[in-house]
Amino acid sequence: MGYYIRVLGIEDPVIYIDELRQLLAADGLVAEFELDPNETSDKWTVLDILNGKGEPLVQLERNPVIEGELGQEEIDEFKEDIQDCKPKSAAKWLTNYFDKIKVIYAFQTLNAAFEEGNFEIITAIKEGIWNKTKGILQADHEGFSNEDGYHILWQFSDDVSGHWSCAVRNRLGKWDRFVMDLGDLTQRQEFKAGKVPAKTKRL
Repeated sequence: MGYYIRVLGIEDPVIYIDELRQLLAADGLVAEFELDPNETSDKWTVLDILNGKGEPLVQLERNPVIEGELGQEEIDEFKEDIQDCKPKSAAKWLTNYFDKIKVIYAFQTLNAAFEEGNFEIITAIKEGIWNKTKGILQADHEGFSNEDGYHILWQFSDDVSGHWSCAVRNRLGKWDRFVMDLGDLTQRQEFKAGKVPAKTKRL
């Protein structure tokens, strides 16, 4: 099972394949799109995305959140999975927010996705879809973002490191934003407690 990145949208507009090509072209990027012969460019459920050399990068699935369908099953699983995650304030916010989600775009990345230049293609498509559907982002073994793309829930492995743009809910229900060092154990504990870590750069 591959590494997944997801856009959880609160709007569900039609997204044409030509739109995806155009947003890539705006960034000087090129990709190929393959879909099932029984589907059309405006009513697709699965897209295989390849780079300009024809190397498969990602399989993109579109799953509406409908009772009895995969999209709703994923939402229900997320609700269950995050109950013991921290900060508790973020888990509570997400639990309520999930009820707004209308569609999930799931990017299953393949090995070539992480080779030079290829992940830029995935990022551009993800951001283009996110701009149209609004909502939040999720990545396996990382966690969820808020509506502005700041990371709000800790689901990283213990050996994670690097700097990350994060946010926590304050007493007024607003998001306090900052850049934290994921490998700093003190900052990690403060973030999980729902606090802005003392040694961070506020945004």
